[in-house]
Order: sequence, then structure tokens, then C-alpha cells
Amino acid sequence: MTTPGSSPRASAGPLVAILSGAGISTDSGIPDYRGPGGVWTRDPDAEKLVTYDHYVNDPEIRRRSWAMRRDTGVLTAEPNAAHLAVAELERSGVPVRVITQNVDGLHQKAGMPDRKVLELHGSLRSVVCTRCHARRPMPEVLARLDAGEADPACAGCGGVLKPATVMFGERLDPEVLGQALAVAKACEVFVAVGTSLQVHPAAGLAGVAADHGARLVVVNAEETPYDELADEVVREPIGTALPRLLRELRERREQRG
Repeated sequence: MTTPGSSPRASAGPLVAILSGAGISTDSGIPDYRGPGGVWTRDPDAEKLVTYDHYVNDPEIRRRSWAMRRDTGVLTAEPNAAHLAVAELERSGVPVRVITQNVDGLHQKAGMPDRKVLELHGSLRSVVCTRCHARRPMPEVLARLDAGEADPACAGCGGVLKPATVMFGERLDPEVLGQALAVAKACEVFVAVGTSLQVHPAAGLAGVAADHGARLVVVNAEETPYDELADEVVREPIGTALPRLLRELRERREQRG
């Protein structure tokens, strides 16, 4: 499928790109953010906890943010059927790249190699100092919270620590975004799963893929701005729909030889 004025490739490559959003992880017990019952839908003020200026300038926001990180259980969450299906597709020999808006690391936990997962919004698995940029594992800092530190500072320089995620007000890593754009342009199939496709520039990758000749599949409970552009739109629960779609994709590849 192409859009007016686009220049599709002469032949599509074999690459499968998966753009995953919060919806893919809800079956793992991690709440989404923008859905009808999402964290920010229910409590718009919660966005301050992940907004850079609020976070670095307000100790109370930092305390609430750290408490949220400790209590959400993201680091102990396990991959669900959708994550496992993506990893199984990759193990079958189909070239797969995951572009994720999530910070939970569940694609890697399911078996996807780190080098094949592009984390657009960073990772909760580590923390970074806003002053000296030193990185430490997230569990190390959570242990300090459990020991009574409500707002742990950098052990090296005393600077403000933050999760190694991209907060509102921060730029995406240009190298990671560049790699994601290259994947979107090169793929044969682009599956957007569990994402509202409203947050840019991640959302725009779906249009880039379609403009370059990819088959666009949207798997999401709610409507997205890219539904009309998609070759296929699936509203079924992700935990059953994605494994079925990826299994069918693999079977078609095998039939083609």
C-alpha cells in the first residue's frame, strides 16, 4: 500500500517490523497509559511524574515517581503470549526487528536478542545521573528505596538520579530513532501492536513503512489515526490475535519457500 506521492520499493525485503506499545504488556500486569482505563486517563496529574522539568526540579515529584517505580512491579513482570510469539517468530529464522515504545524489557525477557530490539523510550532496567551521566542497575536503586531513601541521589556526585527512560520534555536518542526509521523503510511487513499511534515520532513510523511498500497491520483495541492506511486492522485481544497473525505470517513464508 502506498500513499499519494510516495515511491514504493521495486521489491519488498523479507524483514518483519513490530512496533509495540503499552497494550502488548497489559496481559503481563503492566497498565497502559492512554487507554480508557489508562494511568494518565484516570489521573492526568500522574504525567508530572514522567515529565523531566517537574521531575528534576521538584523533590516531591521525584519521591512519588520512585514510589511508583517500586510499586508497579514492572521489573518482576513476565512476558505474555504476545511477547513470546514475537520471539518465536525470530527464532524460526524470519528476520524480525522490534521497535518498542515500552520500557519494561519484556521483549528481551521473552527471548528477543538485545540487538534486535530498539527501545525508543529507553529502559527501566537502569538509572542514570542527570549530572555525571553514570548508569546503575535499577534494582540497586530500588534496594535503596526499600532501605528508607525516598529520593536517592547519585552515589558518585550527588546529582539527581532518574530512570534511563525518555521523559516528556526529553528528546529521543537520535541514533535509536535513525535505526527505527531504517527498519520502517526496509521491512516487508510492519505490525503496530498495542499502540494508539498518537505519540510522534514513533507513530509516524507506520506511515513511513506503508509509504515504502510494507504491508501495514494494526492490532489495537481502540481506533488509531493509521487504521485507514492499514492493510489489516485487528481488534481482537492482543494475547490471542498476535500469536495467530505471526503464526500465519510464518506459514506463508514457508509455503513461499
